[in-house]
Amino acid sequence: MNAPLLKVSDISKSYGGLRAVDGVSFEVLPGEIFGVIGPNGSGKTTLFNSVLGQITPNTGRIELKGRDITGLSPVQLNRRGVGRTFQTLQVFGKMTVRDNLLVAAQEHQGSMASRMFAPGDSGLGARADALIQQFRIAHVAHKKAGELSYGQQKLVDIAMAFMSEPDLVLLDEPCAGVNPSLVGGISTLLKELNRSRRASFVVIEHNMDFVMDLCHRILVMVEGKVMALGTPAEIRANKQVLDAYLGN
Repeated sequence: MNAPLLKVSDISKSYGGLRAVDGVSFEVLPGEIFGVIGPNGSGKTTLFNSVLGQITPNTGRIELKGRDITGLSPVQLNRRGVGRTFQTLQVFGKMTVRDNLLVAAQEHQGSMASRMFAPGDSGLGARADALIQQFRIAHVAHKKAGELSYGQQKLVDIAMAFMSEPDLVLLDEPCAGVNPSLVGGISTLLKELNRSRRASFVVIEHNMDFVMDLCHRILVMVEGKVMALGTPAEIRANKQVLDAYLGN
C-alpha cells in the first residue's frame, strides 16, 4: 500500500466552549480524490483551514509526505506542494486570464501581495499556456478576468491553483455559484487533472451528485466529528449518514 500523501491525526480545534473539530483523523493517498461533506456547522471549514495553515489546531498532527506540517503558514505549505482554491473567487479582475496564471505561479515565492509584482520567470509562460489549453479557456486567455462569466472565472481560479505544480490541491466548494450546466465540466476536468498530473485533491462541496461522481472516498462530518468514511457506494448505503445528513 502506498504511504499517505496527507495524514491528519486526531485534529481538534475549539473556540471558547465550542469544539468545532473534535478528534478528526484521515489519510489521503497519492493520486486520490478525497471528499469532505457534512451539514453546515459540521466543522468542514475549520478542518480545511487547519490543514491549510489558516488556523492552528489545539491538538493533533498534520503530515505531508511523512513530514510534520502542523501550524505552517499557507505560503510555506505552497512551497511544499500544496495548492488551494477558496469559496470566493481569488482572480484579479483587471488582469488577463493568462496574466492571472502567471501571477499565481509566484505565490510559492512570497506573500500574496508579491504575486502581483513578482518578475517574470522562465518557463512560466509555457506552463500557463498548457493549463489554459487543458482548462479549455484559450478563447478567453487574453481577456480581462473580470469580463468573464462567473463559471469561466471559476475555471481560471482553479487553474491558478495548479500553476505551482502542487502534489495536493484543496478545493473549497468548486461548484458554488456555478451554473449547473458547467458542474459536469468541472468534474470531468478534475478527473483529467487527476489522471494526467497524478494530483491528489481534497474537496469540500455541498453538491452531492458532484461529490459522489468525483471522489474515490468520502469523509462525513457531523458536529465536528467523523461520522463515516468510505467509498461513495458505502456512504450511500450508510443508514446513519442517510438519517443524519443525506435524507431518505
